[in-house]
Amino acid sequence: MVAAAEEEEEEEGEESAEVAAAAAQRCNGFLPGKEAAGSGERAAGPGAGVLPRVSRRRLAVLAVFSCYSLVNAFQWIQYSILSSVFTVFYRVSFREIDWLSMVYMVAYVPLILPATWLLDARGLRLTALLGAGLNAAGAWIKCASVARGRYPVTLAAQAICAVAQVFILGLPSRIASVWFGPTEVSTACAVAVLGNQLGTAIGFLLPPVLVPNTQDDINLMAHNISIMFYGTAMVSTLLFFITGAVFEEKPKYPPSQSQAVLQAMPPEDYSYKQSIINLFKNIPFVLLLISYGIMTGAFYSVSTLLNEMIISHYKGEEVNAGRIGLTLVVAGMVGSIICGLWLDYTKTYKQTTLIVYILSFIGMLVFTFTLDLGYLVIVFITGGVLGFFMTGYLPLGFEFAVEITYPESEGTSSGLLNASAQIFGIVFTLIQGKLTTDYSPRAGNLFLCAWIFVGVILTALIKSDLRRHNVNSGIMNLDVKAVSGNSYHDCTTVLECLASI
Repeated sequence: MVAAAEEEEEEEGEESAEVAAAAAQRCNGFLPGKEAAGSGERAAGPGAGVLPRVSRRRLAVLAVFSCYSLVNAFQWIQYSILSSVFTVFYRVSFREIDWLSMVYMVAYVPLILPATWLLDARGLRLTALLGAGLNAAGAWIKCASVARGRYPVTLAAQAICAVAQVFILGLPSRIASVWFGPTEVSTACAVAVLGNQLGTAIGFLLPPVLVPNTQDDINLMAHNISIMFYGTAMVSTLLFFITGAVFEEKPKYPPSQSQAVLQAMPPEDYSYKQSIINLFKNIPFVLLLISYGIMTGAFYSVSTLLNEMIISHYKGEEVNAGRIGLTLVVAGMVGSIICGLWLDYTKTYKQTTLIVYILSFIGMLVFTFTLDLGYLVIVFITGGVLGFFMTGYLPLGFEFAVEITYPESEGTSSGLLNASAQIFGIVFTLIQGKLTTDYSPRAGNLFLCAWIFVGVILTALIKSDLRRHNVNSGIMNLDVKAVSGNSYHDCTTVLECLASI
């Protein structure tokens, strides 16, 4: 089926050669500073003679990525939502079980720069195969950890899954940009992120059903855990082979003018080191880097500690704790899709990001002050509202970053955003966990509320400069280069740039 689609695309591409030339004339003939010099002449620039068009394979690539990202997220949360079960089974403390979640965050930070370099140097296909392959390897090693004295084995297996995550989390915006057109790129990014969110949702729902808390029968508990581990391993292995069959480096034709420009640039013009420097000189990106880390780190912390928060007020409600987590994430999935569609329709990146951030802050406050009222139905509602905005924010950050940093690599900007999220997630989880244990869940949640408010202020200070959108719209000169992207012109420090707003 895929081969037939490729042949059809090639035939259509040959038939549309004249149309491509005419389209290039329309797109590039009258760009600012590039007025047409005469009949039949047009502005020269990278990608000027290419007609953007989308590939049918893009949907298969997106679906496969979403599926193996789902399994990786499922493996991240499956221990935390069963913390009361695994503390008994492995005879360890809650803090040690929390580390099975935090290892994802710890592994990401030192490995993100090598991973983004690999994505830029060796490409999308190899990165995807590494993510899917390590995910399957970690899942199989977990199958060998189903014994009471094997906590170190399950920690090692989870560490391998954490390394797999490094090759997964930065791909949504890269896949969306490389494979999807300008009218669907934000929605595609949201769907790619949605796969990870769906894995978290299933991780909240399925493990409590598969592994009930049978403390009086450890053998039955071990049997149930092994079913969960073996099932995950088989699914992740199947997805690894499907990834090898479906994933390609890029489509035959660029899907957008911005991609045509990037693909036309000589490889020797690109420097990974210079790209990193450019990103950290870009003040709007630095502000987004911090604000994204705060919001996503807060979500990681809430997800990791949700079981403890619920059980502290509602004893014996492990299953409902999982359902509340499911509600939080499913609502966020709906929010992600709505936000992605809205961005594709309006291109109002900053306004949408700021509004969602403010509503997340309000949702966190409401969740904090209603958690201990004694009514689980209220927790379900407030958790859903919180999830709708907090997880709905994730694809907004990715796409906003790509817009304000174009033509820098999408994988690099997304990777740095995720690294920031992991750092904040580690710190928030440790501090919130300590406050929850020593004082109450409310103390830990108020700590997060204070930081999210800081994130609101930082988001409001971001100056919007939609570079990729301007290229696709023919507003910006197509002869672009990866230069230092500072929207504040001569500002050299954050304080100077804030003063210029």
